[in-house]
Amino acid sequence: MAIKTDAVGKSWPSTTYQVSREKIKEYATVLGIENPVHYDVGAAREAGFRDVVAPPMFAVVYAMPSLGPAMFDPEVGINFARLVHGGQTFEWDEPACSGDEITTTATLVSATEKLDNGFYVFETTSVNGAGAEVVRGTWTNIVRGG
Repeated sequence: MAIKTDAVGKSWPSTTYQVSREKIKEYATVLGIENPVHYDVGAAREAGFRDVVAPPMFAVVYAMPSLGPAMFDPEVGINFARLVHGGQTFEWDEPACSGDEITTTATLVSATEKLDNGFYVFETTSVNGAGAEVVRGTWTNIVRGG
């Protein structure tokens, strides 16, 4: 398997997501999360948040769209017929709250081959309108060889 490495270090145009109370509520409801900070402005402010706060894994909602252009870039060369999810990790900082406009940028940080499999590691950095980092994600994709 020949791994293209020319795109390592490349970043793609950022995506922007407007966080809303309704989307936070929908997400928390589907997951069965009952904490009132995700539904009630008063409870969220009493707990020290600016507004209704998104559950941590809501990060996938606003960060994942930035990965599409990166993963489909021919310069990266991912064979989607052989792609499997390798893993993802997040490092949270500033909580995402309703009213935040979050901008996410994806970067290919490595493309390596191990045992005839391609490992593509992307990093996303999401910041709110004030410029504070909300979350940094690491997304590992494996392209099976053969």
